[in-house]
Amino acid sequence: MTTGPSPDNPSPGTPATPNTPSPEATSAARPSLLTRPLLLRFVSMVGASLSFFLLLSVVPAYAAERGGEGAAGLATGSLMLATVLGELGTPRLVGRFGYRVTLIVGLFLLGAPALVLTVSGDAAWIVAVCFVRGLGFALTIVAGGALTASLIPDQRRGEGLALVGVVSGVPSLIALPLGLWLARHVGYGPVAVAGGLAALAAVFFVLGLPDRADRSEQPLGVVRGLRTGALLRPVLVFAATATAAGIVVTFLPLAVPSASAGVVAAALFTQTAASTLTRWLAGRHGDRHGSARLVLPGLLISAAGVLVIAPTDDPVAVIAGTALFGAGFGVAQNATLTVMYARTSAASYGTVSALWNLAYDGGMGVGAAAFGLVAGPTGYPWAFTLTALLMLTALVPALRDRRTPAVSG
Repeated sequence: MTTGPSPDNPSPGTPATPNTPSPEATSAARPSLLTRPLLLRFVSMVGASLSFFLLLSVVPAYAAERGGEGAAGLATGSLMLATVLGELGTPRLVGRFGYRVTLIVGLFLLGAPALVLTVSGDAAWIVAVCFVRGLGFALTIVAGGALTASLIPDQRRGEGLALVGVVSGVPSLIALPLGLWLARHVGYGPVAVAGGLAALAAVFFVLGLPDRADRSEQPLGVVRGLRTGALLRPVLVFAATATAAGIVVTFLPLAVPSASAGVVAAALFTQTAASTLTRWLAGRHGDRHGSARLVLPGLLISAAGVLVIAPTDDPVAVIAGTALFGAGFGVAQNATLTVMYARTSAASYGTVSALWNLAYDGGMGVGAAAFGLVAGPTGYPWAFTLTALLMLTALVPALRDRRTPAVSG
C-alpha cells in the first residue's frame, strides 16, 4: 500500500484537483529531459522494440504456413499469455533484484529463443518459443517502463512518455512491415535471427543505466492496483484498444487478399506512423491541458478505425481504417499511461507499468485468440465489425473516469 491518500480516497481536507498543470508549473523553467541515462535507455529500448516488432507479424504468418490460421492465433496468444503472467511477477523481481538485472534477463529471454525459432516448423515448438519470448518481453517492458518513468521529470511526464513512444514507435514503424517483406524475400530464418540479435545487443547499453528502484516505501501491489478505480478505469479502456491492436497485426495479413500483399505492408506502416505521431501530440497536449480528457476520444477514434477496416477487400478502406485506428491508439496509449503515473507515487511505478502492459499484452493476446475463432464462421468483415462494437463497451469506464477528478497519490 502506498503511504498517504489513495487515488480513489484522498485524505480529508485535501481537495480533488483536476489533472491540469497549474499556472505556476507551466510558467516555471522546465527541467532537462534528454539526460545521459535516458538516452542510454532509449538505445536499449530500440533494440528490444526491433526484436519484438520484426517478428510480431512474421511469427503468426510462419505458424499459419505450418499449421493453419488456428496456429497463428495460438502463436500470438502464447506470446501474450506469457507476457501477462510475467508482468504479474515482474514488480516483485524488480523489488528484489532491481531494474538493471531484471532488464538484462528480459532482453536475453526475448532474444535468445528467436535464434532457434525455425529449427522446427512444428506448431508446439513455435508456441513454446513464443511463450519464452513473452516472459522476456514482460521483464523488459515492466522493468524498463518503470525505470524510464523514473528518469523523466514530473513536470514533463506527458511529453517524456510521448518521446518514449516515438523512440519505441520508430523501430516498430520500420520493423513491422520490414519483417513481413524480409520473410517473403529472404525467408523466416534470417528474420528470426535478426530479431534475436537486436535484443541481445541491447544488453550492453543496459549496463550503463542507473538502478532507481525505490525501496523507501511499500509499493502498491498489482492486485491492489486492479482494485483501485482510478487505475482500473484507464486500464480497462486501454485494454479495449489493445485488443483491436492484437487483431490487426495478427490477422490483417491473412484477411486482405493475397493479391494485395503490398496493401498490408502499407497499412501496417500507416497504422504505426499515425500512432507514433498522435502519441507525441497527446503527450504535449496533456502536459498543458490534462491527459484525462483524451482517454475517451482515443477509444472512440480507435473503434471507428476498426469499423472502417471491415471491408478487407477494399484497399482504400484498409489503409484509411488502419490510419484512423493508429491515431486513436496513439492517443489512448499516452493518455492512459500518463494518467496512471500521475495517480500514484514513484514507489509504485513498477506496478503502474505492469498494469498498463497487462492491459496492452493481455488485450492483444485475448483479441488474437478470440478473433481467430470468430473469423472462421463469420468471415473477416463481420469479425472486424463485431470487434469495433465490443470496443464500445469500454465507454462505461471511460465516461465514469472522465467525471472523476485526478489526484496525484
